[in-house]
Amino acid sequence: MTKAAMTSSLAPARGWREPYGGRAVHIEAGAEFQATTAQACGLFPFVAGSGSPAIGTPIGRHQLFGEVVCLDPLAWLRAGLVTNPGVFVLGQPGTGKSTLVKRLITGAIAFGSTALILGDTKPDYTMLVEHVGGQVIRVGRGLDRINPLDAGPLGHAVRNLSGAEAERMRWELRGRRLSLLMALCTLVREAPISNAEEVILGRAIDLLDDHLTGTATAPTVPDVLAVLEEGPEALRSAARTNNPERYHERVGDLVFTLELLCSGSLAGVFDGPTTRTIDLSAPAVSVDISRVGAAGDKLLTAAMLCTWAYGFAMVDGTAGEGRSYLGVMDELWRALRGAPGLVEYADSLTRLNRAKGMASIMITHSLADLEALPTEEDRAKARGFIERSAITVLAGLPPRELARVSEIARLTGPEQELVASWSAPDSWQPGARHPGRGKYLIKTGDRLGIPVELALVGVEHELYDTDQAIRRSVQ
Repeated sequence: MTKAAMTSSLAPARGWREPYGGRAVHIEAGAEFQATTAQACGLFPFVAGSGSPAIGTPIGRHQLFGEVVCLDPLAWLRAGLVTNPGVFVLGQPGTGKSTLVKRLITGAIAFGSTALILGDTKPDYTMLVEHVGGQVIRVGRGLDRINPLDAGPLGHAVRNLSGAEAERMRWELRGRRLSLLMALCTLVREAPISNAEEVILGRAIDLLDDHLTGTATAPTVPDVLAVLEEGPEALRSAARTNNPERYHERVGDLVFTLELLCSGSLAGVFDGPTTRTIDLSAPAVSVDISRVGAAGDKLLTAAMLCTWAYGFAMVDGTAGEGRSYLGVMDELWRALRGAPGLVEYADSLTRLNRAKGMASIMITHSLADLEALPTEEDRAKARGFIERSAITVLAGLPPRELARVSEIARLTGPEQELVASWSAPDSWQPGARHPGRGKYLIKTGDRLGIPVELALVGVEHELYDTDQAIRRSVQ
């Protein structure tokens, strides 16, 4: 072919088969670049965005468009993408719920927030927290101990206040201590305490607070028990009797309930001063209650309730300082099913997180766990957890479970089919990867969900691995 013909003809895809014909045996794929539509709109006429948020911690790539998807409840709240910083994570065991949460924890720390793992039951988060230089508190008999009535910096703040503000703070402290004691008593009895017992318990807390005013000492459960057994005039007045014998009859059940907290199955964990306070200057704090779990569900539930109360009290004590927190509440269902009424206590703790500069992540396996709660009132309040969470993250779930979820957070048909396709392996081949591992659907309100796939990098393969103990046991 002449040079004239070459210049007048359209070149083949790989160039002409002649010297200097521009022949290319192999054509490499073009370089891929990512930019916002505002930056790249003039470079190529077919630029289009999928709408995935680029604010927060990168958690993976969009399964349809391949672009990076970011998630951070506090960052999304500040940007106006959501109305509250609550995240509810739902998925079958083994689909990677903890892995996603660990990525969010890592990102939150990098952006300056303090991560609080309030009750690590396995433990899943200890290795990560230690890796980032955080604090690990191990609760259990012979280990660290938590005083349920310890308000942390909130108690210290009261001593530095005066006037109406100090009075308001004292009432806040009183309400917190009374609510937690009532929750623990409810757990031990497996039934709520009576109105009369609540009045007497509140008066006992008042007496101890007056006695310890001006000191750095927080009352303990044994202190409350001792005051009840002593039966001073103020308590007899609260019990509406001046007869000591009649008084002891009225407080008898309450005394035995508190005695179980001190010397029964819960002994050695909540019956003394806090041994290690939460260090809010640490980048992350994990309260490891895995040793408590070996003693039974009742003790584990008590540990989770106390940990939540103590952690939230610590956060409240730093309100107004401009700090932000990411609170993780894993195995949510185990804390709620202990006894009727515990859902209300957990609800009161978490309802006002937005005002505290705190995002919360609640994790559970199935809404059926919440439906198994003892009363319809508890079940309704438990459904409120997911209703009030602006962000719902779904890992692999079966169709029946997705139908339950859709009643609370509406899912389209294709969304349900996608998440259901991640729920079960399609092969009996040993070593086959679970189809839902690392795949999530992010839902916010009525927006279409964002399907994202997380890929681990570097040291994450070790830090986020929750199956190491299983593999070590078979080696």
